[in-house]
Amino acid sequence: MITDTDLKHLQRCVELARIALKKGDEPFGSVLVSGDGEVLFEDHNHVAGGDHTQHPEFAIAKWAVENLTPEERSKTITYTSGEHCPMCAAAHGWVGLGRIVYASSSEQLVQWFREMGVAPSRVRNLPIQDVIRDTIVDGPVPELAEEVHQLHREFHEKSS
Repeated sequence: MITDTDLKHLQRCVELARIALKKGDEPFGSVLVSGDGEVLFEDHNHVAGGDHTQHPEFAIAKWAVENLTPEERSKTITYTSGEHCPMCAAAHGWVGLGRIVYASSSEQLVQWFREMGVAPSRVRNLPIQDVIRDTIVDGPVPELAEEVHQLHREFHEKSS
């Protein structure tokens, strides 16, 4: 179930995705929140330079392992504008982060790309649950997914 607190953090993720877009990057943003509700880390995509591992969810996993105990990591919530890719889902699982909440799904992203004529990614889009076990996953959130869709349209219109 998506709460008002979840929506607040997801809205920040969409803002971070918008910042990425303004910087010429793919529109993805993520926030890591502690078990007691403190925002610990936030980031957006940094793949425009050519390193396609520079996803915010991957940065969250790296930050968390350097700054939190395993117990603290297990109580976190990762919020993100788009569902984790397999690389980020695996990183999330390997470092033992907690719940994931996303605004738009990988399935939606694939459909949007198809509609825009964008070539599919070399990496298959998989639901998070197909990559990691024992993680609570919530999303998509319809009231924000369309906003994320618009950011992707803007990115691909600029790119073509």
